[in-house]
Amino acid sequence: MTSQKKIYDVITYGRSSIDLYSQEVGNRFEDIQGFHAFVGGSPLNIAVGCSRLGLKASLLSGVGRDKVGDFLLNFLEKEGVSTENVPVIEGSRTSAVLLGIEPPDRFPLVYYRDNCADSQINIDHVLKAGIEKSRLLELSGTALNIEPTRSAAFLAAEIARKNETPVMLDLDFRADQWHDIRAFGVTTRAFMRNVNIVLGTEEEILAAFLADKAQLVISHQQISAPEIKGDIDEAIQGILQLGVDALIVKTGSRGATIYLPDGTIQEVPGFPVEVVNILGAGDAFAAGFIYGYLNDWDLYKCCRMGNACGAHVVTQLGCANFTPYENEILAFVESKGGF
Repeated sequence: MTSQKKIYDVITYGRSSIDLYSQEVGNRFEDIQGFHAFVGGSPLNIAVGCSRLGLKASLLSGVGRDKVGDFLLNFLEKEGVSTENVPVIEGSRTSAVLLGIEPPDRFPLVYYRDNCADSQINIDHVLKAGIEKSRLLELSGTALNIEPTRSAAFLAAEIARKNETPVMLDLDFRADQWHDIRAFGVTTRAFMRNVNIVLGTEEEILAAFLADKAQLVISHQQISAPEIKGDIDEAIQGILQLGVDALIVKTGSRGATIYLPDGTIQEVPGFPVEVVNILGAGDAFAAGFIYGYLNDWDLYKCCRMGNACGAHVVTQLGCANFTPYENEILAFVESKGGF
């Protein structure tokens, strides 16, 4: 094992934003009268979720020199997430997202990421981030969409592997963030050769092997939940053949499924709850999974913890602002019969 002293439990790399959620649950997006201001972005959400579970988390992202950036940094500092790896990027803007909430299955998204700061993370930022001092590195697939963040992400994964730090990739497919949706697969497949654990929905796994743009359809601007045609079994095997240790498929209310290269498949049941907003559930799952993983739990128990955290968040309005604390989620699991 590496002798490098670990000062973080987890570093998360990629998106950070202000998320503006509809105040009127059930209203059409066109009829929204006002928005709640929360924080967002998959890696930011995961870092906050890990911190609330008692882990020492650091976010590697970027903000602009603007009040939105101040809003994010203020929240992160209050949550105990290290912000020393969140530089202010001159000449850029902090990202923003607008979200509609129309349960049970319609959640339109509008991204504002032109010239966004988190896409400006570069090799120098990675070299200063102390990747080798973390017990785990988690990255967002969106961090691979453009330069300079793409090359910097590849370097971060290389540093992690060199220092025996496990690498986790959340596929985080957002079709409108790629110049060509097929580039998502080309890039993530190359990246996964440096990855230990892959997390993704069935749609994201299919997206990693898209060959024809016609395979993808986005209805009602649900960027995070596209309809994708393809052979899911073939796509799962394709990822496993890239050398990853495990693929975790998030299956919503059904829970999750673990796939291993040796052919092992294990279904992990979820925790049935009444859904208010599905957005952010996957990030809460990742935080719970990481908590278990760093506590040396088996993958089944890690996924159960992830499912519990995801179940908690879908009953709430937002993402990171509503992720559970360690004591409350363990009490929730116990109340449902345990792991």
